[in-house]
Amino acid sequence: MLGTLTLRNRRLTPEAPAILFEGRTLTHRALAERAFRLAAALRRRGVARGDRVAILAQNCPEYLESYAAGELAGWTSVTVNYRLAAPEIDVILADSEPKAIIVAAGFLDRLSLSASRRLDHVLVIGDVSSDVAYEAALVAEEPEPPPAAPEPDDCAYLIYTSGTTGRPKGVMLSHRGMMEAARLTALESLVRPADRLALTMPLYHIGGRLTSLSYGLHGCPIVLHRNFRPPAFFESLQANNVTATLLAPTMLGDLLDTTPAGRESLPALSRLFYSAAPMPEVLLRRGMKAFGPIFAQFYGMTESAGPGCVLHAHQHVLEGPEHVVRRLRSAGQPMIGCDVRVVDPEGVPCVVGEPGEIVIQSPSLMTGYWRNSEATAETIRHGWLHTGDVGMADEEGFIYVIDRLKDMIISGGENIYSREVEDTLASHPGVIEAAVVGRSDARWGESVLAFVVRREAAGVTEEALIDHCRRMIAPYKRPREIRFVDALPKLPNGKVEKAKLRTRLAAPTSGP
Repeated sequence: MLGTLTLRNRRLTPEAPAILFEGRTLTHRALAERAFRLAAALRRRGVARGDRVAILAQNCPEYLESYAAGELAGWTSVTVNYRLAAPEIDVILADSEPKAIIVAAGFLDRLSLSASRRLDHVLVIGDVSSDVAYEAALVAEEPEPPPAAPEPDDCAYLIYTSGTTGRPKGVMLSHRGMMEAARLTALESLVRPADRLALTMPLYHIGGRLTSLSYGLHGCPIVLHRNFRPPAFFESLQANNVTATLLAPTMLGDLLDTTPAGRESLPALSRLFYSAAPMPEVLLRRGMKAFGPIFAQFYGMTESAGPGCVLHAHQHVLEGPEHVVRRLRSAGQPMIGCDVRVVDPEGVPCVVGEPGEIVIQSPSLMTGYWRNSEATAETIRHGWLHTGDVGMADEEGFIYVIDRLKDMIISGGENIYSREVEDTLASHPGVIEAAVVGRSDARWGESVLAFVVRREAAGVTEEALIDHCRRMIAPYKRPREIRFVDALPKLPNGKVEKAKLRTRLAAPTSGP
């Protein structure tokens, strides 16, 4: 299934560039043949269709080679977040039980003794001196396609959720589902063969993999970045005439803060996608002022293989009727092939404007959580993926994400959606970003506590921000306390890790 993309690009455009990475170029022929060699190397070591192979590395060509080899030979690629500590990685490896791991040399120290003992084979990217070297394993094999291919419903990827509310869960994504996700995303992204994609989102994340697949459908070259460094990324966009890229909101903010990014300096850039975390309207307007009308938003999650809603570039309107401008705050409308609804606790669709849980139905949904039937049954009910996001729909089907169900604050019987308070705080010129959590309150049950990163030059005070909120939102929604911090804890996808903020609730405030 997914492996046919590698075979097709090798057949149709063998000498065209597939990957550009740190001065190195791999053609589609070279990418395919290196994937063939890797598949043969692991087959020689006993890895068969249906086995798991873990990948622990930053973005690099070998990561995409590993994906391609698994798609061709039928093993399941288990992506491991390289930012995790050794005990966290051990939990994922113990749960997924991979037969082998492909690991960058710089992350060998993340493999604990217990994890190493469970692995039959290790191939090390960047190690050129031993029998476990990735490159040596490839050189020893012939570049011939694998003799067996996976079936459409075989598990292609096992991607673990962030685990902010407990132990991480492995999301099983099939070949059939991922192919549909790639097709839907390519269609909604208006991908064309002449495009050049700059990819800096991590490949262990669904956003990074889905974007690379959707552009791979057309054989587009991928300008791959090991990680996100704004000045180097900006220079690469210029030097490689990049036409499209995907950024998390924090990345866009950093790019605008540290480079002369703009329409004149990046004339080839025609599409700038954002996803993974809510985009503050202030930052979105700033980005559109710099780059013009090239922004598009995707809303989805790992469990949906990515697809859900899309807010197209033409729907990003800065001035005009209120019902049109407010779409900037939405997640867009359901993508082609997706049904997205807002439902009440009984699963009944909510009326327009009524908050409820966002649910998704599409051909790309996960087949379930790995070895966790209870969580699967709780998340997918009657064919609908329950996202855990609170939202509402308007008359035209635009979906507005209000909060996570677990992040909603109930104060004095009133529901307070943290994103509304966060957006209000972020609209103050002295605020860079803000995150809101609920804390126990003897009188109200919960009260609003805000963590704020402020601009040093602004000198904004707690009183000024609370007064700002008082003017813009209902009194019961405003923060009762504001704590100023240097930075908010973030997950790799750019989302604020509120579980860590909640652990700080007993800590004293640093003051204004």
